[in-house]
Amino acid sequence: MELDERERRAKLCIDQYGGIIPYVEAFYIHSIIYSASRCLDSFTRYEEIKNEKGVSADQLISIIQEAVGHSAALSRYFWPSPQGKKKQPNLKHLKETRGEKLRMAFRIDEQSALYNRELRNAWEHFDERIDTYFLENDSGYFFPGCLLENHNLADDSTGHIFKLLDIEAECLVLLGLKYFFAPIKEAVQAVLDIALAADTNGARLQSP
Repeated sequence: MELDERERRAKLCIDQYGGIIPYVEAFYIHSIIYSASRCLDSFTRYEEIKNEKGVSADQLISIIQEAVGHSAALSRYFWPSPQGKKKQPNLKHLKETRGEKLRMAFRIDEQSALYNRELRNAWEHFDERIDTYFLENDSGYFFPGCLLENHNLADDSTGHIFKLLDIEAECLVLLGLKYFFAPIKEAVQAVLDIALAADTNGARLQSP
């Protein structure tokens, strides 16, 4: 399809349907259910094994990383990437309008833990953070492995934590920065509840 035609259709979708054509609502609802369910499944596995004898820091952090990855995918339905091509203004506006419509239907705003992109970005751009972290921190004690410790260990200015998980505080430390992930789980559960209700109601978005 030519770009001009896609731009024309995007504008119609925005103007006439607020970013989502009614018969397409089911696809968004099912996609949201998938991401939310996978996220919560990961958190459930984490809860099941976090206190088991012999479980490693690597295992637990890996599961949390998986959960956060799915929550990041979920977040993008409501707050899509702001990037867009200059030659495609309607397509860029379309995703912005779609995000707004979904936020209204799911009754979430910037107070939601899903809006906070710090933890999401920490994983998605981890390679870039490693690049800059060791340019800024070139002395002290370095811990390159995964740790199961109290998150206060990261407050020591001479210690540089690669990955640390505080099970009791539900806190993940990545390159010295702390991320508390319990609110993410609660926000995802709230979204899933609304999505499942919408699915049983003809797979249509609820009115705000």
